[in-house]
Amino acid sequence: MTQAINSTQALYRCLPAMDSLLLIPQVMSFIDQQGKPWVKSLLAQMLQDARQQIAKNQSLPSWCLDSSHVAEELAGRIVCAQRQSMTPVINLTGTILHTNLGRSQMCEAAIAAVTGVMRSPVPLEFDMGQGKRGHRDSAISALIHELTGADSCCIVNNNAAAVLLMLAATSAGKEVIVSRGELVEIGGAFRIPDIMAQAGCKLVEVGCTNRTHLKDYAAAISENTAAIMKVHTSNYHISGFTKATEEAELAALCKARGIALISDLGSGALTDLSRFGLSKEPMPQQMLKDGVNLVSFSGDKLLGGPQAGLVVGDAELIAKLQAHPLKRALRCDKMTLAALEATLMQYRNPEALDTQLPIFRKLSRSKAELEQLAHHLVAACTPFHPLFEVRSQASQTQVGSGSQPDVLLDSVSVCFTAKPESQLSLQQLDSHFKAAEIPIIGRITANQLWLDLRGSDNDQQLARVLTQVGKTVAAMSLGGCQ
Repeated sequence: MTQAINSTQALYRCLPAMDSLLLIPQVMSFIDQQGKPWVKSLLAQMLQDARQQIAKNQSLPSWCLDSSHVAEELAGRIVCAQRQSMTPVINLTGTILHTNLGRSQMCEAAIAAVTGVMRSPVPLEFDMGQGKRGHRDSAISALIHELTGADSCCIVNNNAAAVLLMLAATSAGKEVIVSRGELVEIGGAFRIPDIMAQAGCKLVEVGCTNRTHLKDYAAAISENTAAIMKVHTSNYHISGFTKATEEAELAALCKARGIALISDLGSGALTDLSRFGLSKEPMPQQMLKDGVNLVSFSGDKLLGGPQAGLVVGDAELIAKLQAHPLKRALRCDKMTLAALEATLMQYRNPEALDTQLPIFRKLSRSKAELEQLAHHLVAACTPFHPLFEVRSQASQTQVGSGSQPDVLLDSVSVCFTAKPESQLSLQQLDSHFKAAEIPIIGRITANQLWLDLRGSDNDQQLARVLTQVGKTVAAMSLGGCQ
């Protein structure tokens, strides 16, 4: 027992002093590049890890044995520490707008616009024509008017914020009538009643879960009613014995009774989605024609732009939103506005959206094209064969982010099944894909690892990463897996 204690103490005495580590030439070079405080903190962590290894395993880490090994260990830690968390991944989960993977990808025009405003001063709140202070929403408001006919537009950082601001500015302290069938919950357990309470409104529920009539709304209007609110149930679908009151009917009622009609579209769309194989979504331009006073929707999701929330409609009501104290807390920065403006400009040519916006490019890929890609990728997956069976299979892709929950698009996946003799599990293979130079994110279901090819952005890149992972797996099969 005493011998073991003395041995452990001897190992602790073998640990180099911080001063000696800082004098190693390669370490001094890192200090010149990265600065002494940060390099010293990494070295301190190395020493702490070494002490833990001695306490647990009664052994020294290999870097303690040679100064060159110190530099190698430090270099590796510097690389890991400088690796950004939001690095590109290949989303083959079968969910196009994956909330956990950043939802919409930006079009090239948006990427260029954001890069431009990052490099140079821009007239964010400066009217170039009049040479005085302007409003940061003006350019997009003009573009929204062109695309939807809306009088004006207010932009905030997401649609939940848009709904909150819309309610707070128009209905605080008053009643807002909503159908019971539209009291939705969105991701993260955010619910319409909760947002309404935060906005200082009193919720008045009318109708039933499956049926709400015009007379239900009319009977609920009181002297304290500020608005009727319609909420698009974009993340679920009720079928069967149902009844929903149309916007045009509600608009006539609201106009006659002197109250506002407002609408939360959620993941709004500015183009007919049926040509991409999706269900038709209510569009802001049609709702405004039907008499809705304010319509809110997301800038990402089905619009294909950055995360943002837009409220479009009557100029007088939009002015109330712009003047509300919440607007400053919820406003967007120059990068979001630049990306949103560039994205909206693509809608001037709706027929080209499937070539310009990544979401529509993915949605419009034919099954035949995906089958051809799958055939090529399966042929390139021979390095996996000692441990896994690899084949193409028909699959279905969902839009995601609460959009079109009842619509599944035909797709094709490359599927991996572990062979009985395989010493590598699907979970371990999944870890190898996630550890690749460009991580591949798939899904494990029905005892298979599925890579849904509708999510591919760069087929050549995907083939290259698959080959790299295959070589790693092949090497493990030759050397034996633990």
